[in-house]
Amino acid sequence: MSVMSPDSAIDDAILDVEQQLSVLFNRSRAVWKEAAEQVHPELQPAGYTLFGTIVRLRETNAHALAQLFDMDKSAVSRQVRVLEELGLVESRPDATDGRARVLVATAAGLECARSVRERNKSRLRGALQTRSAEDLRLFAEILGEISAA
Repeated sequence: MSVMSPDSAIDDAILDVEQQLSVLFNRSRAVWKEAAEQVHPELQPAGYTLFGTIVRLRETNAHALAQLFDMDKSAVSRQVRVLEELGLVESRPDATDGRARVLVATAAGLECARSVRERNKSRLRGALQTRSAEDLRLFAEILGEISAA
């Protein structure tokens, strides 16, 4: 019987995490595609991701979105233009710098986001309802550490 060294056991466990993250990312792409279609049939998953971030941040600008997602500013601008055309987002003068513009979700956009968020929350609740709040907070903390790495 062979005994694994602690480093070997950690390496194997990290490979398991990597595999599960890969599955999660693939599933997330499918969920984002579905959510984008629920918001509007013409909305692409990339646009939905930007839209969700605008909703979460309450207001931001295209430059900040490009940095956050490591995207070309022109790609962000195209997606933002689609969001504006769909009536989900609007551009307003920045209260702190009148020359700058900020992006905010419209009332219709906020309602769409709320509806999609409720469906996603229900899906997650179904998958995670057997876990304690403590386990879920630890899971969120670990995901945060992975995201920051």
